[in-house]
Amino acid sequence: MVLYFEKFHKNSDNEYEVSVPDLEPYAAIYGDTLEEAIQSAHDSLTGYLLTEEDFHEEVPTPTDDPEKFKLKEPNFLVPVQVDLQLEREKEENKLVKKTLTIPSHLSNLACKKPVGSTLTGF
Repeated sequence: MVLYFEKFHKNSDNEYEVSVPDLEPYAAIYGDTLEEAIQSAHDSLTGYLLTEEDFHEEVPTPTDDPEKFKLKEPNFLVPVQVDLQLEREKEENKLVKKTLTIPSHLSNLACKKPVGSTLTGF
């Protein structure tokens, strides 16, 4: 598990620009909303780290003290944690067959729903 701090800046177009100071200039991300920027930042960091790992490249050690980053208002830091083992497993997309027991009313409900729909709201 690794934790990097990412610097967020809201530009004049009200978009969020994100950089990873420990990885500059290799990672630059943006999003139309804060939520989108945070998700894009996580996805970009994950992709970068997995690629570096694939090519046996050395990745800079993340800074552990956010006070080391000198930020000017209104910039702010967001800690982004990546579990490389979990992300690697997701990337490999292996299927695992599981047998489970569920209540009959859930089984009946599942049979009535189209594939891909959720069983919430019952």
